[in-house]
Amino acid sequence: MKNILVLFLSFVFITTYSQNIKVDNKYANTAKKMDSEKILQTIAFGSCNNQNKSQEIWKDVVKNRPELWIWLGDNIYADTKNTKLMAEKYTKQKNDINYRRLLACAMVIGTWDDHDFGANDAGKEFTNKKQSKRLLLDFLDVPKNAPSRHRKGAYQAYTFGKPGKKVKVILLDARYFRDELIKINLKHQKYKVNEEGDILGEEQWKWLEKELTKSDAQINLIASGIQMIPEEHAFEKWANYPKARKRLFHLLQKTKPAMPILMSGDRHIAELSKADVGGLETPVYEITASGLTHSWNQKREEINSYRVGEMVIAKNFGVMKIDWSGVTPRVTVEVRGLGNQLFLSHELRE
Repeated sequence: MKNILVLFLSFVFITTYSQNIKVDNKYANTAKKMDSEKILQTIAFGSCNNQNKSQEIWKDVVKNRPELWIWLGDNIYADTKNTKLMAEKYTKQKNDINYRRLLACAMVIGTWDDHDFGANDAGKEFTNKKQSKRLLLDFLDVPKNAPSRHRKGAYQAYTFGKPGKKVKVILLDARYFRDELIKINLKHQKYKVNEEGDILGEEQWKWLEKELTKSDAQINLIASGIQMIPEEHAFEKWANYPKARKRLFHLLQKTKPAMPILMSGDRHIAELSKADVGGLETPVYEITASGLTHSWNQKREEINSYRVGEMVIAKNFGVMKIDWSGVTPRVTVEVRGLGNQLFLSHELRE
């Protein structure tokens, strides 16, 4: 009788567990493997994805046939120090049937922001960051022998393509090493400017300089969870750490990577920013795509003196299209939404 009871309980456990992680057979085990020689023509990207909200936008992402998807942070909303609970939230997202469609057609890489790091607006003081990092890299299927597995922080770099048609993607970690952010909650300023504070930490700065210096790519994408160019808005941004922001642009001046394009999320809006950085032949653009599952409830004005075109206040994702037919690549960025609606399109040039 005892053996029968044990067998019955084992059956119940296995059945329940299988139901919790069940994936439609059409998409199970079909995730695209990394191909560093793939010449990229379409890259999709986005951020701010609540696993408990509708995931319907993935159908529209897939319509654009991206070869690569880049997560720009808040890939899930975890906000917890409970490692088991965070893992369950990642499992729910990874096994969503619509997200599985993306995994079947595109390689996937990414970085994090605060909610998948573990706490709203958190930085280096967050005590569970090592466990959070492991779960992020597991979610992204980063190999166990990858350098990012064996160092502090979740920063990574990838190069795709063949000589003359290469794209390098540098994924910064703006959480693990970031200094204190002090809230002041004024109407137009939520945080005190940390004049001497840092975002990346010295080891990551050294790594970034090395990656930019040795890059032979024709396009260099640099991703951060929070915005790098905009200065005026009241929320999280690199401008809250002016010394670090200045250092980032100085590093671009020093290393002069070909066609540097910045990418960010976090804001629950989408916009394109452009800044002239002395010493570079062309302006530096930043595309922000944020709000896969939620965006602003109502439109309001927000100043961004660097903005090109209109700010998008709707659920959205970004698309980057690359034309390799000329001597130098032509890059067009788009912001799209539900129904694959086109909100913004801009060719990145002088």
